[in-house]
Order: sequence, then C-alpha cells, then structure tokens
Amino acid sequence: MHLTQWTDYTLRVLMYCAASQTREQPVTISEIAEGYGISRSHLTKIVQELAAQGLLDTTRGRGGGMRLSKPAAEINLGAVVRATETDFTLVECFDPTLNQCRLSQHCRLKGVLSQAMESYFTVLDGVTLADLVATRPAAAAWPTPRKARLTPGLPTVRQ
Repeated sequence: MHLTQWTDYTLRVLMYCAASQTREQPVTISEIAEGYGISRSHLTKIVQELAAQGLLDTTRGRGGGMRLSKPAAEINLGAVVRATETDFTLVECFDPTLNQCRLSQHCRLKGVLSQAMESYFTVLDGVTLADLVATRPAAAAWPTPRKARLTPGLPTVRQ
C-alpha cells in the first residue's frame, strides 16, 4: 500500500493544525509550505478540499488562516485516508472489470490481500489526529531497554 502525495500532504496539514490548536493565530498555508518545503499552490487545493469536507475552518485576509473545525480527537485517520485516496485496487483481481488473470478461479492471493487491507484500515480506524500529535509520555513511562547481546564480529544488537 502506498499513499499518494495528496494524502501525505493532507495528513501533514491536519497534523500541523492539530499541533497548533492552542496558539492564538491561525495556521497559514505559507507557514506549512515553508515548514515542509511543499508547493503553496498545491497546499491551497488541499486546504480547500479539507474545508469542503468540514475538517478545516478557513478565514481569508489579514490575520486569516485555518484551524481544525472539530477537535483532533474526533478526526479519524482511516476516514481521512479513505476520503483522500482514490484507488485501493492492490492487484487487478480486485477490479472485476479489469481482471484478466487466468488464475482467479484457483488463487487465494485476493483473499489474503483483502484481509491485509482490512487489517490496514482496522489500525487506521483506531487512530485519531490527536493520537498523531500527542506529546510523548514521561521518560519513566517508556519501556526499559533490554541488555545488549554481544556477538563477536557484529555490531551490538538490542533485543
């Protein structure tokens, strides 16, 4: 599975806005374009689409910009990816109109890939925008690394 550049930039815009929710001034397209090195005109189209989907509130003019239209915890990652990606056809047999595969009657690949796609979206559906920009927990909450195992002739390997 490969996300399109459109989806990648969409997620970046949403994450940037979520991370900036507490500040007084709204986020600007120029600010994000500079921060990520992305085309301003490309971002403008993405922001317009996100506003049309009800994910961003935008204000034009001096002091304008954009903000999330709802809390980051209410924006589901799976829903965003489904709304921005256009093709989930991993192999030709996913599309009956294009399927020319001679093995379709006996092949189990389609079923395996369908399960993988379902698992992919199950994970994305369990994540919100707030989860993506959450601050790291205190160092004490991180698991303690295991001792390194030394193997002669090889770099140290952590287990």
